[in-house]
Formats: sequence, C-alpha cells, structure tokens
Amino acid sequence: MTTEANKQLCRDYFTAFLKRDVAWMQKHIAPTFVRHDPGLPFEVRGPAGVAQLHDALMPAFPDMRLPLEDFVAEGEKVLVRLRVQATHTGPFGDMPATGRKIDIGVLDLFQIRDGVLIEHWALLDNLGMLKQLGALPA
Repeated sequence: MTTEANKQLCRDYFTAFLKRDVAWMQKHIAPTFVRHDPGLPFEVRGPAGVAQLHDALMPAFPDMRLPLEDFVAEGEKVLVRLRVQATHTGPFGDMPATGRKIDIGVLDLFQIRDGVLIEHWALLDNLGMLKQLGALPA
C-alpha cells in the first residue's frame, strides 16, 4: 500500500472507532493487533479490543470528537497527531460525571501491513485530562 493509502486507513480507523463500526474493524484490524497504551487498565487486542475501548470511553464522553491535525507516513508506519475533545457526562472508571469539557493532545503511531492495522502506540495527555476533569489541581 502507498503511504497515502495508509494515511487514509488511519483516518478511517478514527471514523470507525467513533461509530463502533465492528464490520470495518473486523476487516481492517488484525486479530493479533495490539494497542500499547499505559494509561488503560485493560489490554486492547484485535477488533474486539478496539470495540471494548470504544465501550469504555463513549459512555463517559458521548460527544467525543477527534480532530485529526497531522499525518506523517513512512513505510509501514503512520503517525497521527490529533485532539480528543469531549464533555464528561458519564462515569469514567471510578470517576462520576463532572460535566467538564476536555481538550487534550494525542500522538498515535500505527503500523500497517497488507492494508491491515497490526499495531498501535498511543500517547495521550492523561495528566492534562485529569486536570481538566478536576481530578488533579490545575
């Protein structure tokens, strides 16, 4: 696949994630896919793991938006710089809804092979998010 096709696959991933498009996930996420994310209390593996991540986040942040800001691609990898923007209106782990808005930066590095996502490294501003939610002093 070309680097442009790989970038488009990553764009499509975020659209499918927000919609919980399981059919898209089954087709474009490898069964052995793993998301490396030290901020999560569970492991994200394969299409089912991505759906589980959706199910953990969307009830807490149902209006989530993911503005995609930059893409850098080389070989099998695509780096995406984006934002997570949402309102905390449902429980998030042990934290009850706060009604507060979040706007945090994210760097997602994807590895793609044969048109399928095989690995993902996620770096989110979790500290900034906790401050915005009022869980930590600003």
